[in-house]
Amino acid sequence: MALLVLYEADTAQHPAGLVLTRHLREDENVTGESREYVSILVSGVINDLAALDAVLGECAPDFPLDNIAPIDRNILRIALFEMKAALAPPKVVINEAIEISKEFGSESTPRFVNGVLGAAGPKVSSVHMSN
Repeated sequence: MALLVLYEADTAQHPAGLVLTRHLREDENVTGESREYVSILVSGVINDLAALDAVLGECAPDFPLDNIAPIDRNILRIALFEMKAALAPPKVVINEAIEISKEFGSESTPRFVNGVLGAAGPKVSSVHMSN
C-alpha cells in the first residue's frame, strides 16, 4: 500500500497524506500494525524525500531521477528509508524490494533495484535524515 500511495503522490501530484487516508479508508484488510507501518513508510519517505533522492542520484549516476520509472523510483525510496531508519536488516529490505519490483516493475527492474540498493547500503547510514 505504501508503494501505491507514494506512486500516486509522485505521478499525479496528489498530497501523500490524503492519498494514504483514502487508501486506508478503502482497504479494510489493512489493520493495526500494518496501518501503522504503512503510515511510517509514507511519512518517512515524504519527510526525507530530498535526502533519499540524493542517495539515489549518487548510487545511480547514469540514471537521472526523472528518467527512473516512477514505480522503480518509489520502490527504491521506500527501501532506502527502511534501511536508514533500520526498520529491517538491509538484506531483508533489499530482498523485499526485489520481490516487489518483480510484481510491479518491468523485467529489468529487479536487477536495477538490486544494484542501486547494493551500492546504497554503505552510503545510506551516513546520510542525515529528519528521523
